[in-house]
Amino acid sequence: MKAEQNDLITRIGPGTPCGAVLRRYWQPAALVDEFNPRLDPRMAQRPVKAVRLLGQDLVLFRDAQNRWGLLDRDCPHRGADLSFGRLESAAEGASGGDGLRCPFHGWKFAVDGTCTETPAEPVGSKLCERVRQRSYPVVERGGVVFAYLGPEGSEPPPFPAFDCFVAPATHTFAFKGLWNANWLQAFEVGIDPAHPSYLHRFLHDEPLEGIGDNAAGKQFRSASAGAVGGEPWPMTRIMREFSRPEISFEAQPWGLQITALRPMTEQLTHVRVTNAIFPATFVIPLSETMTITQMHVPVDDTHTYWYSFFTSFGGPLDPEAMRAQRQQFIRLPDYLPNAGRHNDWGFKPGEQRTDTYLGMGEEDINVHDQWAVESMGAVQDRTREHLGTSDKVIMANRRLLLQAIDTVQAGGTPPGLADAALAPQMHGPDTVDGIAPAGEWATWWRTQAQAKRDHAPWTADTPELAPTP
Repeated sequence: MKAEQNDLITRIGPGTPCGAVLRRYWQPAALVDEFNPRLDPRMAQRPVKAVRLLGQDLVLFRDAQNRWGLLDRDCPHRGADLSFGRLESAAEGASGGDGLRCPFHGWKFAVDGTCTETPAEPVGSKLCERVRQRSYPVVERGGVVFAYLGPEGSEPPPFPAFDCFVAPATHTFAFKGLWNANWLQAFEVGIDPAHPSYLHRFLHDEPLEGIGDNAAGKQFRSASAGAVGGEPWPMTRIMREFSRPEISFEAQPWGLQITALRPMTEQLTHVRVTNAIFPATFVIPLSETMTITQMHVPVDDTHTYWYSFFTSFGGPLDPEAMRAQRQQFIRLPDYLPNAGRHNDWGFKPGEQRTDTYLGMGEEDINVHDQWAVESMGAVQDRTREHLGTSDKVIMANRRLLLQAIDTVQAGGTPPGLADAALAPQMHGPDTVDGIAPAGEWATWWRTQAQAKRDHAPWTADTPELAPTP
């Protein structure tokens, strides 16, 4: 890859070709939890938050009627920072109705960007009627506030009916964290089917001392569906002992469905089906009854927030426990990781020799991915890489991205979620991790996925959530 092409697919600021593509999709702007006064006491007095998204500085706020507003952060008067604005309510007697008032000269804006007051102007001035701050469509789904930053006046695409967005609040939980690196390398680590056999390899099947059952790394201690000789195998053993997956993918309306097969015996094959949702989301199995949908959202060219949605097809989730578990590794209210380049991501050479392949613990396997993403540099230099057969999904996704850039530059609609005509097909998608009869794995995994869906208490009356044929 030439340096110019690497810049083309990684740079996402206003006016960039790749940025123009990403702005045609709904992007997470903040967790609803970020406005919870119990988690961030600053919100008790003033639910206003500075947001940086796709290289743009924005302000997100909620008015007295619980309406969300997302505006450009620079006041259209003389550019002061609206994230320091006064949040006022008509119910409290404020003039100009509900809205955010710039403290510089008192200009006030409603959630839709309408200027409702310019109090320093002469009585009878109609200046505010000619001023409007750029506002952006927002919706709340799955515990996250999403924003559409497409061309002004353009219609946002329909919001997808993926499982993580239609499951009830009792069965879904959202969290996030910051990585100091470009969005594309973050996504490419997530859709790589080969890396779990190495990056997340545990050298023993028993947890390290002191980890217990409540570890965030329990995903790779969980047993895959199915058994060998009547014995369930933990995922880590399968990944460790069968480390050369046969990788394939097929196009789906949302992006790519990815299959990694690990033949175990003549009779049994481990099959793992995941999904890459264009442009920056993956869906993977966490267990037989839970999936993770993870979105990679550019803050700017060198910083990325990952947003993870945990969706249960079994019993209800305990958000307090899940949040507390992750707060051991991610600091609120800004969702910054404890580990990073500053402390070598917690690397322990002794552990690498005896317990884990990477040497960065198993309490939080997310830090394994963080190291892989951040250690490449703020923006990976792809002119120096040498791709192999196991990187076929990475190459396919890059081709999709380059095609999308060409399409948008030519005035067309980018693929997948941005295409309103495909909206009826945006549900699911299904995943599996299990041990299947070798010759029947293709039928077996769909049967497993359908059974998981059939037993979910929240899909019984929602026929559109059936798996894609």
